[in-house]
Amino acid sequence: MTIQQLLRSSVYSALLLITTSLLSSVYAYAPSFVPRHHGVVSSMPSSMNKLISHYNTNSADKKSSNTITMMPIGVPKVAYRVPGSSGADWVDIYNRLYRERIIFLGQEIDDELANQIIGVMLYLDSEDTTKPIYLYINCPGGSVIAGLAIYDCMNHIKSEVVTINLGLAASMASFILAGGSKGKRLALPSSRIMIHQPMGGAQGQAEDIKVEARQIMRIRDNIVKMYSMMSGQTQETITKDLNRDNFMSAHEAMEYGLVDRVIEIPRDADTQI
Repeated sequence: MTIQQLLRSSVYSALLLITTSLLSSVYAYAPSFVPRHHGVVSSMPSSMNKLISHYNTNSADKKSSNTITMMPIGVPKVAYRVPGSSGADWVDIYNRLYRERIIFLGQEIDDELANQIIGVMLYLDSEDTTKPIYLYINCPGGSVIAGLAIYDCMNHIKSEVVTINLGLAASMASFILAGGSKGKRLALPSSRIMIHQPMGGAQGQAEDIKVEARQIMRIRDNIVKMYSMMSGQTQETITKDLNRDNFMSAHEAMEYGLVDRVIEIPRDADTQI
C-alpha cells in the first residue's frame, strides 16, 4: 500500500467517525438543538435534513429485511398470505381453518353462534359443493332452537358435513353430531356423548305457561323422531333413554347409532405411556 492510499484510507475512516458521532448527537439532543425564535420553532438546515433522511432510509431497509414480527398475544393467530398480496398477515386461527373448510363448535350454542356457523357453512357451500365441510364438536349443548337451525342448514346445503366429536358432545351438540352425513359421523376414542330431553321454563299467566309447555312437548316429540331416524333406534327406546342424562362412550355411541365410526389410534403410533 502506497502512502497516498494509506492517507486516503485514514481520511475515509476519520470522516466516517465524524459522521457517526454527528448523527448520534443529533438523535440524542434534537430537542435542544432546534433554536426557538419568539415561540416559533425554526427548521434544521437542509444539509442536516438530507443526512438524517439518508440515514433513516438505510435503517428502514435493514429493519424490513431482518425484523421478525412476533405473533400477537391473545387469540391464537397464524401467519397467512392472501393470494396476490406481497406479505403475510396474522389472522385468527379459526378464520384460517375456515379457509380449509373446518368449523369448530366449541362453546354453548346460542342464536349468535348458530348464525355465525350457518353463515360460514352457506359461504363454503357457495364456493364449492363437491368438497365436504368438517364440523368439530366439543360442546356442552345449549339452545334447542339454535341447534335445530344449525341442523336444518346442514341438511339444506349440498356439501357433505362430516361431524367429528372430540371431548364432549352433550345435549343439543349430540343431536348435531348425529345429524352429520351418513357414514361420516366420527368420534375420537376418548370422546363422550350425552343425550337427554329438552329443558325449558316458563313464567307469566297460566295460559301462557300452558302454551309454552305444549311447545316444549312438541319439540321433544320432534327430537325423539329425528333421533330415531338418525340412530335406527325405536321411538320408545329413544323416549326412555332421554328421560335422564344418558352418557355414552365413543364405542357405545357407535353401537347406539349416533356415530358411524370411532377413529382409532394405531398402536405403533401410540407414544403415550
